[in-house]
Amino acid sequence: MLKNSIANVSDRIEYVLPTGHRKSLKKILMTADTVGGVWVYALELAQALSKKGIQTILASMGAPVTSEQRQEAQRIPHLELCESSFKLEWMEDPWPEVKQAGQWLLQLEKLFEPDLVHLNGYAHGSLPWRAPTLMVGHSCVLSWWQAVKGEPAPANWNQYWRQVRRGLRSADLVVAPTQAMLTALEEHYGPLANRKVIANGRDSALFRPGKKEPFIFAAGRLWDEAKNIMILEQVAPALAWPVYVAGNTQHPAGRRVEFSHLRLLGCLPAQVLLPLFGRASIYALPARYEPFGLSALEAALAGCALVLGDIASLREVWGEAALYIPPDEPKAIEDALQLLIKDAAYRQELAARARLRALKYTTQGMANSYLAVYRELVYAREFV
Repeated sequence: MLKNSIANVSDRIEYVLPTGHRKSLKKILMTADTVGGVWVYALELAQALSKKGIQTILASMGAPVTSEQRQEAQRIPHLELCESSFKLEWMEDPWPEVKQAGQWLLQLEKLFEPDLVHLNGYAHGSLPWRAPTLMVGHSCVLSWWQAVKGEPAPANWNQYWRQVRRGLRSADLVVAPTQAMLTALEEHYGPLANRKVIANGRDSALFRPGKKEPFIFAAGRLWDEAKNIMILEQVAPALAWPVYVAGNTQHPAGRRVEFSHLRLLGCLPAQVLLPLFGRASIYALPARYEPFGLSALEAALAGCALVLGDIASLREVWGEAALYIPPDEPKAIEDALQLLIKDAAYRQELAARARLRALKYTTQGMANSYLAVYRELVYAREFV
């Protein structure tokens, strides 16, 4: 394991060995789940890496890959998709399948011989990898529970805590998309020797502001209490504009959430979902917990005014470019939405601020930052 070898990584993306030969990075093995924003993040990064001639072996877990997801992956050059549906570590009774997934991943490493392993989960960080490992903390149950439930996670999550802690401590580098998420990881699992913040990015060309229409939009895992979509259900009857929501209402364990006052659109393919961002005037993400918020970035790129939960991570990402509301105060979100509905000038100003801020979070910037640490890890392994 590489301890204290990458404490200060520059933005360089190529490293020259003492012999004068350039150390190449040709292939990475990356894990990704298929049930959340990590899938979008993984494909976005793989697309950018492919332009550098780097091959990504993408190992999918969590649920079977949908036909649309498979088609998305197939459109990316230099990406090879290896599919599975092993349970993720936060799912119900996952550990036998997490162990099987680990054996499968080690087989993939032996087969493809990647230069680096990029993990988007925690438990597999402690596997006996041959290649250096980078682990990204996109979210975690303990910080989710504290934020959503207002109390520590119960004792039945102790094994999860042990597995995540062990994985984090085994990885050569831990990355998070915000300082807030990195801080949460250290609060719940202890200090991390090597850590770095790399913000997520999206291709702005995919999200064009269109002719704005009088509706509010929200998208994501509607069943996730952290997204706090139920508060929109409470205030929707009092609003002059309708609230449209897109996403899955069914938890992977089977339970479903029901809404009466929101306009449900279901799970939409990208070619339908992306234009909706362009048409929406307001995007609402009243989250109690959101380590970065890719959907807010997409909405801002498409010219939406943002109404967000007042939490540290979203303030870190958006600064003065959004309207913030306490996540558990229905009257506050009702007032914020009514204000933007009534005040077109302010709504347009807020949307312009959000888009300007969003343009900072580029795919290329994200990819360059990852390339820098990838190459530093590979380089350091050569001389440990």
